[in-house]
Amino acid sequence: MPGSKLDEIDRMILAELQADGRMTNVELAKRVGISAPPCLRRVRTLEEQGYIRGYHADVDPRELGFEVQVFAMVGLVSQAEVDLSAFEAKCKGWPLVRECHMLNGEVDFILKCVSPDLRTFQTFLTEQLTAAPNVASVKTSLVIRDAKDEPGVPFDVLEERLRRDA
Repeated sequence: MPGSKLDEIDRMILAELQADGRMTNVELAKRVGISAPPCLRRVRTLEEQGYIRGYHADVDPRELGFEVQVFAMVGLVSQAEVDLSAFEAKCKGWPLVRECHMLNGEVDFILKCVSPDLRTFQTFLTEQLTAAPNVASVKTSLVIRDAKDEPGVPFDVLEERLRRDA
């Protein structure tokens, strides 16, 4: 099972950094119960192994004037790998698209878009997204409010699975 090759301290380090990526190494070491030098070595190893992909500030889009958040469900004409990859590349170039996920089922992709206003999103929708090659359909849903937005993974669920499977 993924995650099981990490020991309990590594998992605690990941959980603590996921909750607060700005804490000092000394504070992190204290929270996980080891001294600072081995804690820093473990963090560097977790970064090198790809468990930690980066550190980011949790920026409030509305405070910066991005009032509109929309989920766009995109259906493509062709699902050939070359066409899927081309659409993904197109999404990476669109600043309003903050997340792009390929799905199975009726919808090929779901995009999370953030825009300063509805007019800017509508322009993006009509002039770029629906006009993109291979796009057959786009259905959009405007976000009214956020009830939950948790980053990362639920470490308590991982720990419970590991205890159960041990």
